Amino acid sequence: MTSIMTNNAALAALQTMRSINMDLETTQSRISSGYKVESAKDNSAYWSIATTMRSDNKALSTVQDALGLGAAKVDTAYTGMNSALDVVSEIKAKLVAAREPGVDKNKINNELSELKNQLESISESASFSGENWLKNSNTATALDKDVVGSFNRASNGTVSVTTLSVDVSSMILIDTVGAQRGILTGAYLGASPSGTLGTAGDNWVLIDIPASTGVTTAVGTEITINDTTADADLDEMISVVDHIFSQLTQQASNLGAINQRIEMQDSFVGKLMDSIDIGIGRLVDADMNEESTRLKALQTQQQLGVQALSIANSSAENIMSLFR
Repeated sequence: MTSIMTNNAALAALQTMRSINMDLETTQSRISSGYKVESAKDNSAYWSIATTMRSDNKALSTVQDALGLGAAKVDTAYTGMNSALDVVSEIKAKLVAAREPGVDKNKINNELSELKNQLESISESASFSGENWLKNSNTATALDKDVVGSFNRASNGTVSVTTLSVDVSSMILIDTVGAQRGILTGAYLGASPSGTLGTAGDNWVLIDIPASTGVTTAVGTEITINDTTADADLDEMISVVDHIFSQLTQQASNLGAINQRIEMQDSFVGKLMDSIDIGIGRLVDADMNEESTRLKALQTQQQLGVQALSIANSSAENIMSLFR
C-alpha cells in the first residue's frame, strides 16, 4: 500500500542510514584513537583488565627505578671495596719490604700511616643516597639492606612487593663503635689470623679505633713498625694483612654477585613490562588494517543508503502525478 502519510520505504532506508552512521562513527573513533576499547562502555571487562594492568606497569616502572638505586648503592660499595683492596695490597707490599735488612722502617711506617688514612677516606666516601655500607657509626649494625625487586599481583587480586636482601654486616670496613665488627678495625691473631684471638700481645689491628665513651675497641696492637720491630712481628703483621686482603676479596666477590642478581632482576622486570604492554594491546588496541577496510565498506554503504533514501522519498512525487 502506498500512503502519503507514512512512507515505509523511506523509514526503512532512514533506519539503515542511522545504523550505518553509528558503525561509521565507531570505526572513525577507533582509527583516530587507535583503541577498539577506549572506555568502559566499549567493553567493560577488557577495559577493567587493561586499566588494572596499566596501573601494575606503573608500579613495575617504579620497581625498575628502585633496582637502579640499589644497583648504584652496590656499585658504590664495590668501588670502595675494590679501592680498599688496592690499598691493603700496597700495605702488604710495604711490610714485606720492611723485612729487607737495612731498610728504613720509620719511613715505611710513615707510608703505612698515609695508606691507613686513605682506607679511612675510602670508607667514609663510599656513600650513596645517605647509605654507607662500608662504615658503621651506630651501636646496632643493620644486618640486611633491602632493595625493592618486584611488584606482584596474585590470582585473588592481592598485591605484594618482593625485596632483594643484602647482608652488609660482613662488608663493614671500619666500625667506629664496635671495632671488632670492621674488617680493617678488628683484631686478628698474628700466628693464625683466622683462629681464636689470644691475649693483647698476640693480636694485631690494622686501623686502631681510639677508646672513648660508648666505643668498644678491638683488643690488639696496631700494625706500626720502627727500627726495633722484630722480623717475627713483621711476619705476623704480613700474615694478618694478607688475611684482611682475603676477606676484602671475598666481600668484593659477594658484591659482584649481588650486582649481577640486581641486573638480572632489572632485565626480567623490563621484559615483564613489555609482555604486559603486549597483552594490554591485544585486548584494547584496534587492528588498523581491519578498521580501515571496514571504514571503506561503511562509506560505500553510506553512499548507497543515501541513494536508497532518495529513491524512497521520490515515491511520494509519483503519487502527485496522479492528480495532474
